[in-house]
Amino acid sequence: MLAASATGMVAIWLYLIGTAAIKELLRAIRMRRNPSGGWQEVLLARPFLRVLAEAERLEVASLRVETLHRQLIVLKGASWSVEQTRSAAAQSLGQAYGALTASLILAGFTGEPVMSMMGAVVAIVLVLRRFVEADREVERRRRAIIAALPDMLAKLTLLVGAGETVQGAFAKCLDGGPGYGDSPLHKEWRHAVLSLQNGQSFGIAIERLGRSCGVQEVAIFTTVILLNYRRGGDRFVLALKEFSYSLWEKRKAAARTSGEEASSKLVFPLVGILFIMMVVVAAPAFLLMS
Repeated sequence: MLAASATGMVAIWLYLIGTAAIKELLRAIRMRRNPSGGWQEVLLARPFLRVLAEAERLEVASLRVETLHRQLIVLKGASWSVEQTRSAAAQSLGQAYGALTASLILAGFTGEPVMSMMGAVVAIVLVLRRFVEADREVERRRRAIIAALPDMLAKLTLLVGAGETVQGAFAKCLDGGPGYGDSPLHKEWRHAVLSLQNGQSFGIAIERLGRSCGVQEVAIFTTVILLNYRRGGDRFVLALKEFSYSLWEKRKAAARTSGEEASSKLVFPLVGILFIMMVVVAAPAFLLMS
């Protein structure tokens, strides 16, 4: 039964790959070179794009792919296309299908049905992994931007208050010495500065900064700048200081949340260490009693 299931899954995989792709793979193996697009593209992404297209007829799958696309645009940039998102999702489906097929083959050879159950679990994890990782990366990026924004805002306020023009202060905020600028906010800020140096208007560069960051706090920050930068002077500095206060409060709240998450993650290792210590202490007593 397991062997027949594995054979059927391999046959379906070959059907999805297609005759032309199989010939291309055989030619690449014979010539000892990579096929066009790479092995993962030919074996995983292209075949399962058809499966993904059928799955997207379901509203749940379509919404999940759209959510993944929005997240990848935030992480990869506005140039990231829908086709690239579908290719990434199809590659995850292919990896899951390959893991399940391999587990069925191993289960057929060894006669252990548990192998197929383990393969099914691994397949589910592989399907969900890309979506979960995208969620985590977006949240990590959001926290990094929120953590870096108050410092940039403080620099901007200080420079404008010292008599610097808004555009000049905006560019000088990146002057932090070597190794400065690893935050996602610094990278997007640098792109905005380069756009200004290339002749783009200040308003368009600031609006693009708010869109590319994809964080509500940055969108509010850019709105405050656009509403007040023409006024300059004390009014501009006052508006930035008012917004800065709320940002520092959010940064404190984010720091507290990170600390609570870190402490909760330590619970499981501590429980494991306690269990091991109990076994080490109690084992000699049980041995003496026996």
